[in-house]
Amino acid sequence: MKLLKINVVIAVFFGLLMNMGCRTPETTYHFAEGVDLSFIKKVAVLPLDNLTNDKFASDAVRQLVVSELLLTNIVDVALPGDTVAALDKAGVRSVSAISAEKIKEVGNSLKVQAVILGSVEKYGEMRSGSFTAPEVAITLMMADTASGSILWSVTKTAVGDSFMARHFGARSDTLSELTLKVVRDCIRTLGQY
Repeated sequence: MKLLKINVVIAVFFGLLMNMGCRTPETTYHFAEGVDLSFIKKVAVLPLDNLTNDKFASDAVRQLVVSELLLTNIVDVALPGDTVAALDKAGVRSVSAISAEKIKEVGNSLKVQAVILGSVEKYGEMRSGSFTAPEVAITLMMADTASGSILWSVTKTAVGDSFMARHFGARSDTLSELTLKVVRDCIRTLGQY
């Protein structure tokens, strides 16, 4: 009986220790007050701002955002090529500086009720002592094409290491796996509405 109690205490201790080392940050999201998203049937995912040193980071994240929106069947998505053509036609050179009027113009051209824009803030390997792990941080926003106002926003940062990986050599997420998890968590917040 005494041995069983000791084993339970050890198991609880290691469980707490492993949870302390895990990094599972919350996904921060917000819906505009009084907004009704049920009218949104189709969206366009605009090119994302790339604030990283990886020149393909925003393209990789954008493709995952389009894919996850389609997989979740929340909304239909305009083709990325059509979206770029609509931006060119509207004379939008920088998506980070897009105005409400240009959002309306792009929306009318693509026949979408909203556009998704945002940025990739971190995408790559981070170093912590002798350990490296992937790190991804993204921000997404949905703007109504009728008014240009922001209806939804989400921010998520994650590091692909774990207690087991850091201390016992277990496998941690790759950059691609972590990016997919981050995008998936962000898109899931749309289902919270």
